[in-house]
Amino acid sequence: MNKILLIISREYLTRVRKKSFIIMIFVVPLLIIGMGALTAFIAKNSSDLDTQQTVKVIDQSNIFKDKFHNEPNIKFEKSNLSLKEAKKQSYKKEGVCVLYIPANYSAKDSVEIFSAKKPSVKMTSSIEKQMNDIAIQHNFAEHHIDASLVQVISKSDISLKAIEITETGDKDANIGANVGVAIACSILIYLALFIYGAQVMRGVIEEKTSRIIEVIISSVKPFQLMLGKIIGVGLVGLTQFAAWIVLSVVASKIAGHAVGPQGGAIMTLINGLKTIQFGYILSCFLFYFTSGYLLYSALFAAVGSAVDSETETQQFMFPITLPLLFTYFLSVSVLFQAPNSPLAVWLSMIPFTAPVAMMVRLPFNVPVWQLAISMCLMVVGFLFTAWVAARIYRVGILMYGKKASYKELSKWFFYKE
Repeated sequence: MNKILLIISREYLTRVRKKSFIIMIFVVPLLIIGMGALTAFIAKNSSDLDTQQTVKVIDQSNIFKDKFHNEPNIKFEKSNLSLKEAKKQSYKKEGVCVLYIPANYSAKDSVEIFSAKKPSVKMTSSIEKQMNDIAIQHNFAEHHIDASLVQVISKSDISLKAIEITETGDKDANIGANVGVAIACSILIYLALFIYGAQVMRGVIEEKTSRIIEVIISSVKPFQLMLGKIIGVGLVGLTQFAAWIVLSVVASKIAGHAVGPQGGAIMTLINGLKTIQFGYILSCFLFYFTSGYLLYSALFAAVGSAVDSETETQQFMFPITLPLLFTYFLSVSVLFQAPNSPLAVWLSMIPFTAPVAMMVRLPFNVPVWQLAISMCLMVVGFLFTAWVAARIYRVGILMYGKKASYKELSKWFFYKE
């Protein structure tokens, strides 16, 4: 046990004493805040990013004539040329498009837009919206229906406020904040497992290629070395996360005071986050990060012991990281929309996918029994992968100059002590 503690201490201290570690503690929160502010600024001024487009309209239906209205980046001009001539003139002219509207404009794919460069989705969507509005107005007029009356009758602005029923009373469900936290947690834990798992693998490869491993193995068992390295790097990750959380809380407090009660969207976001159970989510995050890290880093350590350089790791890395990658893509696209679906429940139970899937579900009140089963399976999963990885690691770290394959790894696994 003392030897494992010595290895943990060595792995931890050598990493936290590095200048890069100290710098990253302060730089990452600043980068996150800066990127958030930059993203909000770009989204607000996104119209300025588009180049000015001139749309030459050839209208054979005579319904849309002079009814298009210009937008900040789109200017409509009527064209009396034939389609062939208009296309010829606009060819190689930057920012000029030809909108062709045939007499049977309502037929599918009959309206076409021609340009030398592919038009943006924003521009085509804007033109489609204007054309649909004009066509609807034309249909009303054709059927002698008062369009203004229909607009008044059909106008409605119903908004649904979600209320959560709890033992202490009703409270705002705040779905938007929950979705934001769910996606942020899934991204954070996905990146953390990769980054710190890769550090373990890289450390094993460096020690193996420098032949230091032979000296260390003469004093400690391979399993002790692997476990000490995994725990040491894991503690580095926890230290970094703790510092980032503290700095982020301080930064959010400062931002809240700086913008004041009239801070608009920022204050809405901060007030929304106050309804989140951060203590509960943070404790679960630490558990799933730790258990997920131990599970994956054991496999990363086994891969590092089996190869002589990082370039040889690719064939083993993909199968290991595929479940995590698969769950990550589902989390940011599907799972947050249906956090209690059978797919989300099963993914949050399987140890290889649970760290990401469960973090997506947590803000949406996961039943206690599901959380308990998931945590138990995570512990069992780590013990199993550590056992498998240790059997490969004890042989792999002393193998040099031999290209490892899955067949070779299976032989190492069954070698007797």
